[in-house]
Amino acid sequence: MVYLLAGLVLFLGIHSVRVFADGWRHQMRAKLGVQTYRGLYAMLSLAGFAMIIWGFGLARQTPVQLWMPPVGMRHLAALLTLLAFVLLASAYVPGNMIKARVHHPMVLSVKVWAFAHLLANGNLAHVLLFGSFLAWSVLLFIASRKRDRREGTVYAVGQAGATGVAVAIGVASWIAFTLWLHGWLIGVRPFG
Repeated sequence: MVYLLAGLVLFLGIHSVRVFADGWRHQMRAKLGVQTYRGLYAMLSLAGFAMIIWGFGLARQTPVQLWMPPVGMRHLAALLTLLAFVLLASAYVPGNMIKARVHHPMVLSVKVWAFAHLLANGNLAHVLLFGSFLAWSVLLFIASRKRDRREGTVYAVGQAGATGVAVAIGVASWIAFTLWLHGWLIGVRPFG
């Protein structure tokens, strides 16, 4: 669990700098240069992500079961992850109505993804991993919306065509991930 916790602290910590230390972030970007700062940010993020993967893999070898979720939660989790994939795709497809409405679809995607996995999994490693991401995404979503209001950020009205593209990409990605990639990468087949 130590590597999982350390990875979560590093990964989520580096992704929280803008929320909790935006002044320091601006100083470091000015001091180091934007590209150097981004490079260090990426390296620390990758190190944290690698520690999460490694630590989660180790924790799964000796699971500590906290509760046994009802089987129906897996079906609800599958539906929620479909929504998470659509939200994630809408973060990257310009001019869609989803981003125009929720403003921060990637953060909302992480929130839905983490919540879905908490519903379907009841062991300690899952609670630490997905609970941490859920708590982080809730705080980040609130902070991002506050920053938008403070800075007067205005999001363009989305178009139906771009929204259709975002939904299609999200659904196709969800199908590929749940039917093939989740089992290959994570070792668990959601529908198998």
